[in-house]
Amino acid sequence: MVSPDKKGNGRSPFPFSCDNKRYHTLHYHLRTLFPYRVGKAVIDGGFTCPNIDGSKGWGGCIYCRQGGGEFTESPFLSPSEQIEKELHRIRKKWPDAGCIAYFQSHTNTYAPVERLRELYHDALSVPGVCGLSIATRADCLPPEVLELLSFLSRRVYLTVELGLQTIHDKTAEQIRRGHTYREFLEGYRALQARGIRTCIHLINGLPGETEEDMLESARAVGKLRPQGIKLHLLHVLKGTDLAALWHQGKMQAMEKEPYIRLVCSQLEVFPPETVIERLTGDGSREHLLAPLWSLDKISVLGGIDKELQNRDTWQGKRFSP
Repeated sequence: MVSPDKKGNGRSPFPFSCDNKRYHTLHYHLRTLFPYRVGKAVIDGGFTCPNIDGSKGWGGCIYCRQGGGEFTESPFLSPSEQIEKELHRIRKKWPDAGCIAYFQSHTNTYAPVERLRELYHDALSVPGVCGLSIATRADCLPPEVLELLSFLSRRVYLTVELGLQTIHDKTAEQIRRGHTYREFLEGYRALQARGIRTCIHLINGLPGETEEDMLESARAVGKLRPQGIKLHLLHVLKGTDLAALWHQGKMQAMEKEPYIRLVCSQLEVFPPETVIERLTGDGSREHLLAPLWSLDKISVLGGIDKELQNRDTWQGKRFSP
């Protein structure tokens, strides 16, 4: 399906599009796979993280509040119970929608494989669930977990989401990430060797990073040709160590226009077939300290669309394998 470009010749400059977007949206991707609308059912499996529980560190990443799962249901509910609640929410908007069960909070492969199997299968038991998305770290993929993920990927639509955030080890150490870029590559390649769909997360605006640092991370990730990428804007949230740095004036949140320009430049260096699953982040109004402009997500996404059009550019225009 093509859509008119700004010159009116009836063809979009970007092939993976059904709505004039100049990047490969998750909506377009899911539309090619499923005959119905698909939402994300965000759930908390009750996991922790190796840089929270002391095996690699304490306190988690400096920006972390509740493991990135602010919008999840209570972990005291089973995955199937949480999904039922999420499906009710999703179907208020799309009555016939299916959903992907998204294990979001903390590190969702960081448990004995028997426990993982129980949780994942419970999620898949809910009618209407058409896939799994599992957020984790590349250093939490032991052989038995990889085999379970490989088994699942042959039977259901599965995405493993790997939080990389930056390729720069100096930054990773500063934010207490707890693993190196080399360790990330080992985990990523193990997933790819088993044919497991993988989505890589990057964060823009990390302390001390320049625009060129962030573009360098994007170029490196683009060359890996992952099936999906999520770009996040660094949020300063109440109660985090990052908030203390922000209050002390030791770091500044990104401004809106530089962020929009950076994202467009990053999109240019990603391969066109990679699905862009997120272009900004969601921070709750209750906890967000900065940047407050990010609360207007529609304006941010609209600004990205406008900048791409003004540049007459699109995802992959400057991609170099």
